[in-house]
Amino acid sequence: MKNFSAIFLLLLANTISGIAQGISIIAIPWYFTQIGEVGKFGGAYALVTVLALFWSPYAGTLIDRFNRKHIFLVLTATIGTLITLIAGLGFYWQLLPWYLVAAVFVLTFLNYNIHYPTVYAFVQEITEEKYYGRLTSILEIQNQLTTLLAGAIGALLLEGVEAGATEIFGVAMSLPFQIEAWTIYEIFLLDASTYFASFVIISFIQFESLKERRPDKGSVVEQLKIGWNYLMNQRYIFWFGVASYAVFVTVLLTNFYLAAIYVSQHLAATGDVYAFSEVCYAVGAILAGIMIQQLLKGLNIPNTIIVMTITTAALFLTLAFTRNIFIFYIMFVILGLTNAGVRIQRVTLLFKVVPNQVFGRAGSIFFIANTIFRVLFLAIFAIPFLQKEGNIIYNFAIISLFLLLAAVVLKWNERKHNI
Repeated sequence: MKNFSAIFLLLLANTISGIAQGISIIAIPWYFTQIGEVGKFGGAYALVTVLALFWSPYAGTLIDRFNRKHIFLVLTATIGTLITLIAGLGFYWQLLPWYLVAAVFVLTFLNYNIHYPTVYAFVQEITEEKYYGRLTSILEIQNQLTTLLAGAIGALLLEGVEAGATEIFGVAMSLPFQIEAWTIYEIFLLDASTYFASFVIISFIQFESLKERRPDKGSVVEQLKIGWNYLMNQRYIFWFGVASYAVFVTVLLTNFYLAAIYVSQHLAATGDVYAFSEVCYAVGAILAGIMIQQLLKGLNIPNTIIVMTITTAALFLTLAFTRNIFIFYIMFVILGLTNAGVRIQRVTLLFKVVPNQVFGRAGSIFFIANTIFRVLFLAIFAIPFLQKEGNIIYNFAIISLFLLLAAVVLKWNERKHNI
């Protein structure tokens, strides 16, 4: 495999920064839940979702225009510095106002919006086509191993561990040691330090581009229009890309917003249960990376995604009608498997059919679509009835219906275009 060392260093940098980022992403929603300011976090999430509508198209043009290694270096240096400053204020004041905690969430979320599309575009650029399926599976396994570690470490840091008889992840056990719970700004300092570690690792990447790239000139709108025109000439890719993101839309809504409320209000459980759900999710995603090709062998990519989309709808309905921690964990294992399985299959197909020249911009258009969906759902979830304690289950019922509709669109597209 060409560029093996470049891919290895990229995965290593992703792993180091991904663990600390994952801990922060787990800690922030739980922080707002614990201080009784879920509404403020919902507002922050809605704000960053709207910002993503403008940021994502611009990010797509950057990904297609500039050296992708340089994009990684600028991102890690910038985000690492900003989070370090926020953490420093926390140490100075011995607390952080809610709006600075929300600011770290905004920075991390917007970083995700350019970081991961850049990763996929870079991997497509430096990898031979015969390795696409294998590399997308490896990327998924790597991403979810970091999520697993982040969830496990986050559970301990959020709640701490008492020596002697205690409960971890909802399970009673006895431990000979004690771990003090970390403050939110201590977690942020750990997060920031890993950005700088990633910067050093990425600086050593050397690669040979295997795809022809001719950066397009013109305004952001003109460059984005090139990606849009490509998708309009390839309608089956457009509908596939939009509908296949449905599971991802519901996962973002669940992991960043709904799950913390569900654990706190519906299950009446603690932060370690919420954090351990991320571990369960990661276990399912790792299983998908290892066995998804064999699990649904015989189905083409669109039909594989349809099966997993319907499965995801069923698991959300299960969560709506149960109040059991063990079932909650099992459902998150399945959620990890279905979301990762969909992503592996979707990226593999897009790698094969979308030119690297427009990969970033095509991806940004798909992201705009799923961002619009999230804005719509956040507006729905803001309805006073759905905000009442105990009514979180209706949110899960709503996103289940959305997933079933997406499955119908995918099937229609598959039959019409025979993909």
